[in-house]
Amino acid sequence: MTVRPARSRSGARQRGAALLTAMIIVTLVATLAVAMVWQQWRAVQVETAERGRAQAAWILSGALEFAKLILSETVRATGPISLNDNWATPLAEARLSTFLAVDKNNVDDGPEAFLSGDITDAQGRYNLRNLVDTATAGVAPKVVPDELAALTRLCSVLGIEGGVAQRIASGLLNAITHSTGASALMPRTVAQLTWLGIDSATVQALAPYVVLLPEATALNVNTASKEVLAAVTATSSAAALVQQRQAAPFTDIEAFKKLAGMAPDNQAKVAFRSAYFEVRARLRLNDQVLIERSLVQWQRRPTPPVVLRRERIASLEQVGG
Repeated sequence: MTVRPARSRSGARQRGAALLTAMIIVTLVATLAVAMVWQQWRAVQVETAERGRAQAAWILSGALEFAKLILSETVRATGPISLNDNWATPLAEARLSTFLAVDKNNVDDGPEAFLSGDITDAQGRYNLRNLVDTATAGVAPKVVPDELAALTRLCSVLGIEGGVAQRIASGLLNAITHSTGASALMPRTVAQLTWLGIDSATVQALAPYVVLLPEATALNVNTASKEVLAAVTATSSAAALVQQRQAAPFTDIEAFKKLAGMAPDNQAKVAFRSAYFEVRARLRLNDQVLIERSLVQWQRRPTPPVVLRRERIASLEQVGG
């Protein structure tokens, strides 16, 4: 049996320890390097996302200002506001660079962004704020019977259970009466009607036909749908009225009432002009779709329209999905 010298065994252990130490050092260096690369990659991703967010904010703000400019030209005129006006023409999806400089050197490095949008007349829908009367001084807020009847007719036309109108009216009355307390929350949008116990399916069915504005308003008979016209005016000739206004918008309310066959005691609030509009902009930027809805009010000449509310939605829609 051969016995290895103690010095040889000691040298082997030292070499083994040195190799192990070297492997540990290499592992640590590799780990640190990977961590540094990951942090750098993460910083790039955060910066890219932040830049995309800033770009989207500027683009959507620009789209809103453009819409306000279009509305300014419309509402400053003294004639009727109708679907024949320029504001009612939607903007089809277009590449953002088509709106920028002709010089391609200024747009080649820009984001691959596509913009679309439209403007709708908020007073072309039934204003739920009309349900509760708060205008009489010294008198407690109350539900307006004629307005409740109009909403009930609209629900019937849309195939919605009739009790929904009463629940909405009661909920809004309770919210307005207790507006300074914590017992009721006042909805600001149609989507928030769920706060009043209205189910989501019913809210979605009502959304294209109703609106919740800061004050009671008249219905614009030149922009309202036939369903809303029929509900508010209690007329059976709403479809014919919609066809007639395509040729020539209504300009005289008394003449419209006679044409619609409205009863003399019908106190429906109707008009041929509007002060509230909804601006919707849709931005497709890289693999994201952002939608912004804004409520705009035109108050008086010569001031420009005022933005009352902006709501931005980040869609999960993927390009090509």
